[in-house]
Amino acid sequence: MKTYLDCFPCVLRHALQSARMTTPDERVQHEVLVRVLRELTRFPLSATPPEITQTIHRIIKEKTGNKDPYVGVKRKYNEIALRMYPDLKRLVSGADDSLFTACKLAIAGNIIDFGALGESFDLEQTIKGVLNSAPAINRFDELRRDILGASGILYLGDNAGEIVFDRILVEEILNCRSLTIKFVVKGEPILNDATLEDAKFVGMDRICEVIPDGHGAPATILTESSPEVRRAFDAADVVIAKGQGNYETLSETGRPVYFLLKVKCPVVARDLGCQVGDSVIHRSTAIIPHIDPRAPGGCCHPPEFLG
Repeated sequence: MKTYLDCFPCVLRHALQSARMTTPDERVQHEVLVRVLRELTRFPLSATPPEITQTIHRIIKEKTGNKDPYVGVKRKYNEIALRMYPDLKRLVSGADDSLFTACKLAIAGNIIDFGALGESFDLEQTIKGVLNSAPAINRFDELRRDILGASGILYLGDNAGEIVFDRILVEEILNCRSLTIKFVVKGEPILNDATLEDAKFVGMDRICEVIPDGHGAPATILTESSPEVRRAFDAADVVIAKGQGNYETLSETGRPVYFLLKVKCPVVARDLGCQVGDSVIHRSTAIIPHIDPRAPGGCCHPPEFLG
């Protein structure tokens, strides 16, 4: 998804919010805004919002010297979600459709987003609302079919706290089928996005392989991702991507991707054709066929998933 003009005032609001979280010094906050304004003039509209956000946070880290201003927030919501984990597991095990319920819970967890919302969200109400309604875009039947036919899944995570809800979905997928799941986290701190430390804190590393992405953008930017993540992205039978950021960077990629998210932004809502607040299970369509350069004149089968 490209950057829309409406994104620019949102970027400035976000830059000020993040600078204030990092330092109380208004002089430094002003320096951040001035630098961000200068950088915004250099971005084409073809850039994605996460690419712009990545630049903003590089500026904030440089100006303040604080490499992880959201560390306390991440720990707080990991702990909150872990306390909820036993009750959420019981909800899944008692549901008529346990995989669909786990998928809905993973979407509900996407509300823990300090980039889009700060702390202005109600997690328990979001869970109730998502469980008691149908997704506005619902490609779950296709997702279930593809999961049941897969030998390897790549799951692109999003935020701390939310990663506990992802763990529940990963566990339920593994209950349905014996397969390999690789879970991708951020390579360095950015906003409240989950890193390897968060994955270990909530136990994700005990149920599947966890891979750091190799960069610090608030989404998967394949051109900056590690070779391991790029190979896994191409090789996986199914790619599941959490959150708006991953939708913004991967919605026009060359292979189908399933996006699980809560819509928190009017621009993303317009792009998807739904409303702010909606739950979404969206499947992008392949645009560019995968061509094997070693096999002139034809497409190759995807390489075996690297498990």
